[in-house]
Amino acid sequence: MQPDFEKLGGLLPVVVQDAQTQKVLMLGFMNQAAYLKTLDEKVVTFFSRTKNRLWTKGETSGNFLHVVSHKLDCDNDTLLIQANPTGGVCHTGSDTCFDEPNQDSSAELAFLKRLENLIQERKKEIDNPEATSYTVSLFRKGIPKIAQKVGEEAVESVIEAVKGDKLRFEEESADLLYHFLVLLAAQDLTLADIVSVLEKRNR
Repeated sequence: MQPDFEKLGGLLPVVVQDAQTQKVLMLGFMNQAAYLKTLDEKVVTFFSRTKNRLWTKGETSGNFLHVVSHKLDCDNDTLLIQANPTGGVCHTGSDTCFDEPNQDSSAELAFLKRLENLIQERKKEIDNPEATSYTVSLFRKGIPKIAQKVGEEAVESVIEAVKGDKLRFEEESADLLYHFLVLLAAQDLTLADIVSVLEKRNR
């Protein structure tokens, strides 16, 4: 099936959904050129009606939408894209353009998912000599070094907890969680895999 660009004067409404959480992230429009560019590069590109040009989401912020799947609706005049975001999607910094002000949502979990996605992107850069981030350096050192860092951060978290220093405990816990996510990625696992084990145990 081919998209019907003519029904809305050359533009196709595009709904973007988080491939992991299923949350609706944003609505945009594509013309045929944006549609073909998106399929070719696997990164969401829209047609900006205000700028009157193609606009790749993230070209300024770096918060790209990496395409996982796409499908047309029954009339071929609306496109649904499932994507993995690498940062906040909305211009407000929120993970979705449909968050209400002061809404108590799963923002914390959504951030963890974005962090996981970013770590996965860094993992792909280990053979790129121009990639110099700390995360890339960890992947280059291999699982033994990453596991060592997890152990070190776990010990430091325990020490701060015993001392009763809540602020330092929060900071060390953040370091521990980050390094644990890197270790999961090095093992080709995600938090969802660990949650699945916990769910099975709970049953």
